[in-house]
Amino acid sequence: MIYKTKGVCATHIEYDIDKDGRVRNVKFHGGCNGNLKAMAKLVEGMTVAEVKEKLSGIGCGMRPTSCADQLVQAVTSEQKN
Repeated sequence: MIYKTKGVCATHIEYDIDKDGRVRNVKFHGGCNGNLKAMAKLVEGMTVAEVKEKLSGIGCGMRPTSCADQLVQAVTSEQKN
């Protein structure tokens, strides 16, 4: 799946959610390359609920959102569809 981010440096996030509700294959495009690669590895295999619990509401500088928070928006938007 692809999620177009809002209010952050990364332009979009690619990811999968497997049949067990686990987040897989996260790839950020744009943004802080090293940090986003690390975050992608850290969330690999977490459930959507775990990602939401750990990353929801994190800001970046003066921004009310961050790439981490946008990942939460992405994976939770799939549950609404």
